[in-house]
Amino acid sequence: MDDIDRRLLNEIQSDFPITKRPYKDLGARLNRSEHEILKRVERLKKEGIIRRIGGSFDSQRLGFATTLCAAKVPDDKINRFVEVVNKYPEVTHNYLRDHHYNIWFTFVTPDRKMIDRYIEEIIQYTGVREILNLPAARTFKISVDFDLA
Repeated sequence: MDDIDRRLLNEIQSDFPITKRPYKDLGARLNRSEHEILKRVERLKKEGIIRRIGGSFDSQRLGFATTLCAAKVPDDKINRFVEVVNKYPEVTHNYLRDHHYNIWFTFVTPDRKMIDRYIEEIIQYTGVREILNLPAARTFKISVDFDLA
């Protein structure tokens, strides 16, 4: 990554323009063309530096149910387990951790019953029975912006 990439990432994560031509506006901020910005974003996505660009919404205020799950997955089942979990579009995050509960993932669904059903399906499809369902008792919202410049 060069300095322009770092500045672009700062702009995207902290102040993405909500306009008809956001990449043109980002280009203007960085003294670059819309075309160059689009190419840089495309490359950064391909390299895995950018995973997604999209809005973040308060799902609970919108009436959705959310939970964090922690699963104890044997090493020889990790790939299959992750493949099954990632098939659910309601999974927003899925991480491998250095812990005996080694796979952590989150669900956002229209209701709690759906979360319970999905966890049961994951157990059936993978044979992994130790999955903790950890809905938040309290919500803390923090802003995490990384200064990359």
